[in-house]
Amino acid sequence: MKKVVLAYSGGLDTSCAIKWLQQKGYEVIAFIADVGQGEIFAEVKERAIKTGASKVHVLDLKQEFVNNYVFSALKASAIYENKYLLATALSRPLIAKHQVEVAHKEKATAVAHGCTGKGNDQVRFETTVKILDPTLEQIAPLRIWEFKTREEEIDYAQKHKIPVNVTKKSPYSIDINLYGRSIECGILENPWIEPPEEIYQMTVSPQKAPDKPTYIELEFEKGIPKKIDGKVFEAVELIQKLNEIGGKNGVGRVDMIENRLVGIKSRENYENPAGTILHTAHQELEALVLDRETLHYKSPLSQKYAELIYYGLWETPLRYQLDEYVNKTQAMVTGTMRLKLYKGNCVVVGRKSKFSRYKEELATYGKKDVFDQKLAEGFIKLWGMPY
Repeated sequence: MKKVVLAYSGGLDTSCAIKWLQQKGYEVIAFIADVGQGEIFAEVKERAIKTGASKVHVLDLKQEFVNNYVFSALKASAIYENKYLLATALSRPLIAKHQVEVAHKEKATAVAHGCTGKGNDQVRFETTVKILDPTLEQIAPLRIWEFKTREEEIDYAQKHKIPVNVTKKSPYSIDINLYGRSIECGILENPWIEPPEEIYQMTVSPQKAPDKPTYIELEFEKGIPKKIDGKVFEAVELIQKLNEIGGKNGVGRVDMIENRLVGIKSRENYENPAGTILHTAHQELEALVLDRETLHYKSPLSQKYAELIYYGLWETPLRYQLDEYVNKTQAMVTGTMRLKLYKGNCVVVGRKSKFSRYKEELATYGKKDVFDQKLAEGFIKLWGMPY
């Protein structure tokens, strides 16, 4: 019997997939990645065993996720289409990498996932696996099985006594990890409809946020956040703390029409309190310490970096090459940003760095001014001369 390692979430799709793959002649090994979903993984593991998995691997990947993926994207200022902070997209190559490692450990010949044929995640999983081990067979049950509707899946689960909770049926498709939350489907598929408050879990409504602003100081070292209000936090705790602070102030909601990799536009909603705070602060710190040419040159590369993440091309030469460049740009991205969080808004209201390129004596119009304005005439003549 051939072995397959299934990326297992415990939901209806992947639970049905265990039984379905068994019926196709596979021994199914479930792989559960803890990227901060907040699940009780002992229960999810038990569910996989009851459904028919021969083994279950549960790996805590939160530290690796933040340090090697989230912070790499932050340093690169990677935001897809200027709005999506890539929380879900960043987790996929990490999960796929460890899925391949589990397959090698178990001497499995195949891997499988629970993605649909319309989304981006199928591309991210399968491209990463293909790069890391092109010999592995890849199976996407939802693209090929006989079930056409969720109701048919439920009937299948009941028939085979698969232990899934389908009583709390939600019209939304939701993905959550430590860094953020994505919500789609249901009435959100109509781009004219305002997102209902019920879709949000990480953030309070800005209208119900505190009437008094919250101020925080965020300290970076070489592009990586290290302290909140002078207190050192390790990576995972820092994200969790910023999610808490931002969420209470209604910070981090995104509603966008997004260009999916498969060629369709989709309406996506995101909650990303920590990411919103971090990117806002990081961009302002770069504005303070980077020279003009570096800052301007990095901007289109940030867009490309975001596309590589979104397109499932994390494990490619270009992404590694861009990391080398990005890390060079971050050598002096050290300093403290003071942010004001108020009813959904997040703005930097104070900034300082020992590498600051801002010189008050050059910028001021007051008595401290040392800028020689007489030089401007010659500069302008030379600047305009080619035209």
